[in-house]
Amino acid sequence: MADKVKVTLVKSPIGAIPKHRATVAALGLKKVNKSVELPNNAATLGMVKQVQHLVKVEEI
Repeated sequence: MADKVKVTLVKSPIGAIPKHRATVAALGLKKVNKSVELPNNAATLGMVKQVQHLVKVEEI
Protein backbone atom coordinates (compact mmCIF):
# COMPACT_ATOMS: atom_id res chain seq x y z
CA MET A 1 0.00 0.00 0.00
CA ALA A 2 1.40 3.36 -1.01
CA ASP A 3 1.91 6.12 1.52
CA LYS A 4 0.38 8.82 -0.73
CA VAL A 5 -2.49 9.07 -3.18
CA LYS A 6 -2.94 11.45 -6.08
CA VAL A 7 -6.50 12.77 -6.26
CA THR A 8 -7.68 14.51 -9.44
CA LEU A 9 -10.96 16.37 -9.84
CA VAL A 10 -12.53 15.07 -13.07
CA LYS A 11 -16.07 16.44 -12.78
CA SER A 12 -17.28 19.81 -11.59
CA PRO A 13 -18.94 19.87 -8.15
CA ILE A 14 -21.30 22.70 -9.18
CA GLY A 15 -24.39 20.49 -9.36
CA ALA A 16 -23.38 18.31 -6.41
CA ILE A 17 -25.00 18.50 -2.99
CA PRO A 18 -23.41 21.05 -0.63
CA LYS A 19 -21.80 18.37 1.56
CA HIS A 20 -19.95 16.96 -1.46
CA ARG A 21 -18.85 20.44 -2.58
CA ALA A 22 -17.43 21.02 0.90
CA THR A 23 -15.60 17.69 0.80
CA VAL A 24 -14.01 18.52 -2.56
CA ALA A 25 -12.86 21.87 -1.15
CA ALA A 26 -11.50 20.18 1.99
CA LEU A 27 -9.45 17.84 -0.20
CA GLY A 28 -7.81 20.94 -1.68
CA LEU A 29 -9.33 20.61 -5.15
CA LYS A 30 -10.36 23.87 -6.77
CA LYS A 31 -10.45 23.35 -10.54
CA VAL A 32 -11.31 20.47 -12.85
CA ASN A 33 -8.30 18.37 -13.96
CA LYS A 34 -6.13 19.65 -11.09
CA SER A 35 -4.50 17.16 -8.74
CA VAL A 36 -3.28 17.06 -5.16
CA GLU A 37 -1.13 14.53 -3.33
CA LEU A 38 -2.59 13.47 0.00
CA PRO A 39 -1.55 10.97 2.67
CA ASN A 40 -3.04 7.51 2.31
CA ASN A 41 -4.96 7.24 5.58
CA ALA A 42 -8.48 6.41 6.68
CA ALA A 43 -9.63 10.04 6.81
CA THR A 44 -8.49 10.84 3.29
CA LEU A 45 -9.87 7.61 1.83
CA GLY A 46 -13.23 8.22 3.51
CA MET A 47 -13.45 11.68 1.98
CA VAL A 48 -12.51 10.30 -1.43
CA LYS A 49 -15.13 7.57 -1.16
CA GLN A 50 -17.81 10.17 -0.47
CA VAL A 51 -17.04 12.02 -3.71
CA GLN A 52 -15.82 9.09 -5.81
CA HIS A 53 -18.13 10.13 -8.67
CA LEU A 54 -16.24 13.45 -8.96
CA VAL A 55 -12.61 12.37 -8.57
CA LYS A 56 -10.00 9.93 -9.86
CA VAL A 57 -7.53 8.35 -7.43
CA GLU A 58 -4.05 6.93 -8.13
CA GLU A 59 -1.59 5.43 -5.68
CA ILE A 60 1.87 6.98 -5.73
